[in-house]
Amino acid sequence: MKTIKAQSYKELSRIAADVIAAQILGKPDSVIGLATGSTPIGTYAELADKCSRGELDFSKVTTVNLDEYVGLGGEHPQSYRCFMNRNLFERINVRPECTFVPNGCAEDLAAECRAYDARIEQLGGVDLQLLGIGIDGHIGFNEPDDHFTRETHEVTLDESTIEANSRFFASPSDVPRTALTMGMGAIMGARRILMVVNGKNKEEILRRALQGPITPRVPASILQLHPDVTVVYSEE
Repeated sequence: MKTIKAQSYKELSRIAADVIAAQILGKPDSVIGLATGSTPIGTYAELADKCSRGELDFSKVTTVNLDEYVGLGGEHPQSYRCFMNRNLFERINVRPECTFVPNGCAEDLAAECRAYDARIEQLGGVDLQLLGIGIDGHIGFNEPDDHFTRETHEVTLDESTIEANSRFFASPSDVPRTALTMGMGAIMGARRILMVVNGKNKEEILRRALQGPITPRVPASILQLHPDVTVVYSEE
């Protein structure tokens, strides 16, 4: 596992974008796993700038997102599909039909989860997966539990996750209580993993994830078993 301490959020974003850019330059048809939340926004801005300058071509790239709220359609401003469109997809030359986000409004959520895993398998797996980490150690929406869940699945969000995400909604009561999330099988199956972590408040959970025991109570701790993980963090 490689860890890089950035001096600022801007530097974190630049370093992370450079890692993703190197992956795409080396393999133009890469499958890139993407994350949402506040931390990756700067990385996406850096990638969009590289594309606008002609330094990076997304025309052969396929993306798969980690998760989506149950009950929010892609047009909802707080859906993760909308988040990705706004912060990245509409700013680069990726083909819209090659950007995949779980459908949180599917009539049969279990079938949607199975189909999402099948799609990732059909794509040959993820070449590089971008991750953040929640204050409770979650990755994607894999919350602390008694076991690791392998498959994409519906999850009930932890209260700390709801509280953290409430800043994006009018009030905490508006935050959906469930979500679909990629499971640990697809995440750990990625050939490379890039985790971005920002803020002094994440220092302790990051230490537990990287140096503590491997346990589903700290979901990110499973990354200790992956052969190619890069963590870029800033205390800013």
